Amino acid sequence: MNAISPISWVRIGHLDDIPPRAARVVRTPAGDVAVFRTGTDEVFALKDRCPHGTGPLSNGIVHGRRVTCPLHGMVFDLTTGEAVGPETCSAATIPARVVDGMVELGGLDALGMAHG
Repeated sequence: MNAISPISWVRIGHLDDIPPRAARVVRTPAGDVAVFRTGTDEVFALKDRCPHGTGPLSNGIVHGRRVTCPLHGMVFDLTTGEAVGPETCSAATIPARVVDGMVELGGLDALGMAHG
């Protein structure tokens, strides 16, 4: 039986560094991560690459818990990464949370991001 490792969290910045209904990009050795802040200050993270058109999701329009790809208008649910509508593709999600006003991403070991 394999042991399950606890998730490691990395602080990436203050919540106020991300404008409401927008995103910022965190660069990792395995690729960019788009960190989204909703209008109600929820935070979500997806790999910054639309699985359909490869556009940067960080440049998309954030509405509610969804983001619309800036290249072709496909909408993704920020909680699951799944496309909304008839499309069946999904964007990879990264665990994100806010602790004491600081945004943290989890599981970055899998993306090759070092932390201390």
